[in-house]
Amino acid sequence: MTHVIETETQPRPLDHLESEPIVNDFSIVAATVNGSGSQTANNVLMRAIFKMGVPVSGKNLFPSNIQGLPTWFTIRVSKDGYTARRDTTEILVAFNQRTADEDLASLVPGGVCIHPNDVKFTNPRSDVFFYPLPVRELVRQSGADAKLRDYIANMVYVGAVAELLGIDMNEIKAAIERHFKGKPKPIALNYGVVVAAAEWVRANLSKVDRFRVEPMEKTQGLILVDGNTAAAFGALMGGMTVCAWYPITPSTSLVDAMTELAPILRADPATGTTTYAIIQTEDEIAAAGIIVGAGWAGARAMTATSGPGLSLMNEFVSLAYFAEVPCVIWDVQRMGPSTGLPTRTSQGDVLSAYYMGHGDTHHVVLFPGTMTECFEFGYLAFDLAERLQTPVLVLSDLDLGMNNWMSEPFTYPEKPFDRGKVLTADELEQFKDWGRYKDLDGDGIPYRTIPGNPNPRAAHLARGTGHNEYALYSERPTDWQQNLDRLTRKHNTARTLVPKPIVLEAKAADIGIIAYGSTDPAVREAGDMLRARGIQTSYLRIRALPLEATLTDFLARYERVYIVELNQDGQMAQLVQLHAPEYAARVRSVRICNGLPMTAQFVVDSIMRAEQAERE
Repeated sequence: MTHVIETETQPRPLDHLESEPIVNDFSIVAATVNGSGSQTANNVLMRAIFKMGVPVSGKNLFPSNIQGLPTWFTIRVSKDGYTARRDTTEILVAFNQRTADEDLASLVPGGVCIHPNDVKFTNPRSDVFFYPLPVRELVRQSGADAKLRDYIANMVYVGAVAELLGIDMNEIKAAIERHFKGKPKPIALNYGVVVAAAEWVRANLSKVDRFRVEPMEKTQGLILVDGNTAAAFGALMGGMTVCAWYPITPSTSLVDAMTELAPILRADPATGTTTYAIIQTEDEIAAAGIIVGAGWAGARAMTATSGPGLSLMNEFVSLAYFAEVPCVIWDVQRMGPSTGLPTRTSQGDVLSAYYMGHGDTHHVVLFPGTMTECFEFGYLAFDLAERLQTPVLVLSDLDLGMNNWMSEPFTYPEKPFDRGKVLTADELEQFKDWGRYKDLDGDGIPYRTIPGNPNPRAAHLARGTGHNEYALYSERPTDWQQNLDRLTRKHNTARTLVPKPIVLEAKAADIGIIAYGSTDPAVREAGDMLRARGIQTSYLRIRALPLEATLTDFLARYERVYIVELNQDGQMAQLVQLHAPEYAARVRSVRICNGLPMTAQFVVDSIMRAEQAERE
């Protein structure tokens, strides 16, 4: 038997709950239908809270179809500045009948459920507060066209949430104006519904829950940005000349951002002539071929893809590794195997990216963990690719790439581009015995020439078959071994050039924790939670492969080191054990692969169980 909560139903106080307010420390989950325009409503709420000086983060959980299936958007409000996904839901906006019961069950006792008054709950709870809203009536009164009503309906919960939590309506209006960018009719319509909903709540409902938003001063000078946009900015700052790509979730918005920004940032102001090419190809194989060819010709070339696309690029990337051609690949990871869950996050491409190719290949891989690093690695990747004459892969993921994060504003890079060992015609004359693949400096990195160099000696064949140090075809075992030994030296040189880990050392730490990429916020929060339980932790965040001495030294200091990651097999844990086999027994893997961003509570529970087992 179903129970319909009518409009006149009033939330009632729960006698067994504490009465003190909970200020700026909860999560709001908006459960809606994909394609209904709820993203606009959710971003308006998030930005308004952010502009009140309160730290926020947003996580969008959406289906891989275009519209119709359930979607959830979580806004975490944290006075302490935590941005990881939270395990609990305190405030639910239940605007999807199909998931209403499941969503209601996820609320903590004392939580809040805001819902249309015609939503039916099979098992209504007595330990949460209900705020029913006359959504259809408020939308009808707005005068919106019938085709817009489903979209406008979401603004009803914006007004209700703002009124119930005390969110500044001026900031709500400013966020709507920012979204619609000077379009007066959509601004008036959307804000009108927000105001009407807030006024209805004020007149008809009594607030009895404990949750509040109050102004703070913790976001001053910060920006809200997603990692894909930050990466596009960084690549453009790094002199991106050619971008070839094929659309794939969740990397498409990276190239979309680049397409939007490039005409502004990379055009000759006098003539309007563009200085770049962005090419949508027929598939990922073609995209990889284009960037390898462009890199060989001297361009700063890149692509953006995800796991399935990376698989298709394998052969061209292997060619670029052995022919020693610079290029950059952004892999915004999603859940596999196979097509998997295209709109869920993962760190499942670590091993495939590092060993991508055929035979003995090992690549330079960067792991951004913040918006600033998404930006900085956007241009650093080009410097490393050209310095090392090799493909460089940047492994972001859906959580970093498609969700909005707080960040310091980006700093314009002042360091000149590092083009590496590129010889001009005159410089080439200084080398009496130049060979394209000859190691003259002992670092494994040869000198290269770019097509168009007028010196006849500059010509060489960049080949994927066996060759000697003069780029001549060879199947001699000594030539082959020499070449692979030199590539190994070059990879060891890369250890000294890639970004070093960030280490946060604690005095008298009991254990070490290692993480990378988007798990960083959860691990930092977990460290605080573990310290509150009497367990001191030191933390190392890996930012690149190949691994180097900082990591080995960290492992040497702790008897137990927990490596936290979002994949099924503990892929980074495997690499760490291979890197430092003498400390392999100290490594403990903390991993989960459910498609959702890491939470601090999962990290804490996993480590506490493991530590208890050690004591027993």
